[in-house]
Amino acid sequence: MLTPLMALLRRELAVGRRIGGGASFGVIFFLSLVVLIPFAIGPDLALLARIAPAILWIASLLSSLLGLDRLFQADHEDGSLDLLRTSRTPLELIVLVKCAAHWLLCGLPLVVAAPLFGLMLALPGPQVPPLILSLLVGTPALTLIGAIGAALTVSLRRGGLLLSILILPLCIPVLIFGVSSAANDAMVGFKTPFLILCALTLIALVGAPIAAAAALRQLLD
Repeated sequence: MLTPLMALLRRELAVGRRIGGGASFGVIFFLSLVVLIPFAIGPDLALLARIAPAILWIASLLSSLLGLDRLFQADHEDGSLDLLRTSRTPLELIVLVKCAAHWLLCGLPLVVAAPLFGLMLALPGPQVPPLILSLLVGTPALTLIGAIGAALTVSLRRGGLLLSILILPLCIPVLIFGVSSAANDAMVGFKTPFLILCALTLIALVGAPIAAAAALRQLLD
């Protein structure tokens, strides 16, 4: 079973890079948000440093949405989704592999770029490691939750807006505990919100592929 899944992962990475859904768009969009927000709130470095974790997490959330509407739609349009659905490989594992490819192309580059963008927002050096860890653990949950919305809108043209409306409320807990762990303030600390963030990602890792696969079966039958 591993060989077909590895082949699917290589195919998803190759297709994602070829159609431009790779790292560049997400990082450029991420950079645009980080650059624009200081213009809106002014050159107050103390304020920027205080809200930098929230800015970076919101930018990561919005950047993660890029390309999610095409997670299953391209396969649905060319018929390969029907082949994947009827294969002997469980559809839940196929969904999980597609989410992994999307995160490697769109989520991981954001984690790598976040320290640099944090410095642009005057984020203090000691807060950089908590920021990286929170994004490394939390961004996969954003992709997994987004897969549910992508499955529900797979048959809709231009379903990106509806997908955002569907999944943004579900991402709020991840956002809250991601920002809280990245901020690492004296009152809440890092460990407790980070462990809750880990739990949310594990729940998404188990539940999201099942929910997305069920939605795909229901919509394609």
